[in-house]
Amino acid sequence: MIDPSAQIHPSAIIEPGARIGPGCSIGPFAIIGPEVVLAEDVTVRPHALVTGWTEIGPRCTIFSFASVGEVPQDLKYAGERTRLIVGAGCRIRENATLHLGTEGGGGVTRVGDNCLVMAGAHVGHDAQIGKNVILANYAGVAGHVVIEDNVIVGAAAGLHQFIRVGEGAMIGALTRVTHDVMPYGLVAAADGTLQGLNLIGLKRRGMSREDIAALRAAYRYLAEGEGALADLADALAQQSDSEVVAQVARFFTAGSHRNFLRPT
Repeated sequence: MIDPSAQIHPSAIIEPGARIGPGCSIGPFAIIGPEVVLAEDVTVRPHALVTGWTEIGPRCTIFSFASVGEVPQDLKYAGERTRLIVGAGCRIRENATLHLGTEGGGGVTRVGDNCLVMAGAHVGHDAQIGKNVILANYAGVAGHVVIEDNVIVGAAAGLHQFIRVGEGAMIGALTRVTHDVMPYGLVAAADGTLQGLNLIGLKRRGMSREDIAALRAAYRYLAEGEGALADLADALAQQSDSEVVAQVARFFTAGSHRNFLRPT
């Protein structure tokens, strides 16, 4: 079904069954697969591919040569019916790749509202990406990764399968991340070490001085304490009445597939 207000170039291919919402614009040689749903005011630039069981939220722009909704790069994938859901207001730049989920990973790859996926970046199968996330050029998000809201992943950084990245964290360019990153953490260097808090990001977001001071104290406590991080985090939650500190404590006590980057 194609809304009458949609503007579609004659050379674009819209396969039967696709649903094109009002105000959409589809450029030359773009391809839209039969199970794709484009909400209102979605722009698909020339030569972009949107395929698979894929939903694109309103006001998104998919730039030239992006590949959105292709099958996952997982040898266990056997053609099962899985999904990709992209939220509102996202920008998916040139040559970016976003893949469907797998049955073993929950069946859905999800990207939240207002995300920017820069040129050449990759979102792997079953990844769960929050709102206002920026993946810089050629950042690689492997399968099953969870990225919470307001995270920035630098250019050519690589995120290992099954890791979690907490809210407001910053991953530096060319960084290999193999363990979970605490909320508001700053990870840099090739070996992906936790080097402190993302203080610039906190200030840009308007976090209060009191909350920043509480986070800095919590970070020192976790860095200097002895024993398991989960135990330290549990004690921290009992000592502080700050909600952002409680958020950090919950992250560590929730468990991990890959263990945590420890504050240093």
